[in-house]
Amino acid sequence: MSIVEMKVPTIGESITEVTLSQWLKADGDYVNIDEPICEFESDKATLEFPAEASGKIIHVAAEDDDLEIGALVAKIDTSAAPPADAPKKEESAPAVEPTKESPAAKPATATHATGHPSPAAAKILREADINPASVSGSGKDGRITKADAASAASAPKKESSPAATATISNSGNFSRETSRKKMSRMRRTIASRLVEAKNATAMLTTFNEVDLTEIMALRKKYQEKFVAKYGIKLGFMSLFSKAVSNALLEFPDVNAIIDEDTNEFIYHDFTDISIAISTPTGLVVPPVHNVESLGLHEIEMKIKDLAGKARSGDLTLDEMKGGTFTITNGGIFGSMMSTPIINRPQSAILGMHTIQQRPVAINGEVKIRPMMYLAMSYDHRVIDGSTSVTFLVRVKEQLEDPIRLFMGF
Repeated sequence: MSIVEMKVPTIGESITEVTLSQWLKADGDYVNIDEPICEFESDKATLEFPAEASGKIIHVAAEDDDLEIGALVAKIDTSAAPPADAPKKEESAPAVEPTKESPAAKPATATHATGHPSPAAAKILREADINPASVSGSGKDGRITKADAASAASAPKKESSPAATATISNSGNFSRETSRKKMSRMRRTIASRLVEAKNATAMLTTFNEVDLTEIMALRKKYQEKFVAKYGIKLGFMSLFSKAVSNALLEFPDVNAIIDEDTNEFIYHDFTDISIAISTPTGLVVPPVHNVESLGLHEIEMKIKDLAGKARSGDLTLDEMKGGTFTITNGGIFGSMMSTPIINRPQSAILGMHTIQQRPVAINGEVKIRPMMYLAMSYDHRVIDGSTSVTFLVRVKEQLEDPIRLFMGF
């Protein structure tokens, strides 16, 4: 018997442990080299683990096990012969996505992959609250593909009948059941980092409000030409990112971090703005690098690309690294005011909120204006109170007089 040991590979510098989220091949199955055998969940992404040889797989770890880098996951008996009816890898036909005219046929023989969603498909199903067991997979060995999940999520939901609703409401039987669900590795990491940020920094929050009349007028006036030239809409996030970037260059303390090992401040002559993106598995904050050197259209394109990858689970570890300042927009969910938590090791974070039409005093007259509250949380060990207030005022000034965005003051 010739055995190849499959061990957790080195994934990234900061990752020391992963969770085996699901097996894609059952214990005893024959696998081909480079064929995915399981999925790992790190604190940043979900990754497939390919077989390093062909043969019979022998499980060593179990689903939901937390494994250190280098830990044994499985063994492959390379002396095992493939099943007689198994197609050779080079002769296997490419998977064909189902169409409305020709629904995908179910695999003749069910395997461990049958009915299992891919990482991207799993996210779509979770977000749409759909049980994977109710979805027919069209991928290899009956695996649920991203297209299968998207099709199921877009299908009309069946509504409960009035009779059934009446029976439930009149029965007087109220549920008192509880359930348990293991925290995902990403959720556990988010939780520990939030607690660390609260406990390890002298965090304060300063507030201001911004009148978005001129920004909204600018977008309305130039949106059509902007789209025609660049193929993407001019959004608020690129304008806020550029305003923040300009202010960071003026106030380097806000763009600095503390090296806890040497008790030194580290200053940056560039602005890498991390953008908070909500995904089904938690919040991720990939950075847009060198915002100070990018045009508004380039910022919009990079944010769109990162958001798409984040929600489909395709962000790479390199795309998650770095960042000197973070912007989070709770306004898209209706938040009027909040105190965002610093994204360590950064020293500050800006919270945007919902835009509301409110009466404000303009040159002695009361007028209705589109107003947004801004909140900046900062580490008082790095940033003085006067610096934080002046920084936020500078962001406000640029947004209320957009010509400042391009003049750099």
